[in-house]
Amino acid sequence: MSQSPETRYHAGLEAERAVARAYLRKGYRFGAHRFRGSAGEIDLIMQENDRTIFIEVKKSKTHAQAAEALSDAQIGRIQCAALEYIGQTEGRLDGDMRFDVALVDAAGRVEILENALVA
Repeated sequence: MSQSPETRYHAGLEAERAVARAYLRKGYRFGAHRFRGSAGEIDLIMQENDRTIFIEVKKSKTHAQAAEALSDAQIGRIQCAALEYIGQTEGRLDGDMRFDVALVDAAGRVEILENALVA
């Protein structure tokens, strides 16, 4: 039986919170949650020193299934939205940035794939 849209929405929010906590425990600073640009949405944005990290969170039964849910079109939208965010917040597009994918399984375990999306 599939989950209702409301259940999926709240499960997604909780997955994003779990990922944010994982980054905060590592000493990252919070940048933004669900930034919406004209090209699309970025789930989480964190800061590490002068680096901006754009994070796509994927939740599924397993980490492998979560990873499979990321499409090439979605990657392109994330990258365009990231450039829009940098332009709006830092006023320059030459800063250090990284694109991570955070996978969350049914048990709530988080696996972070650093620099998974090459800009």
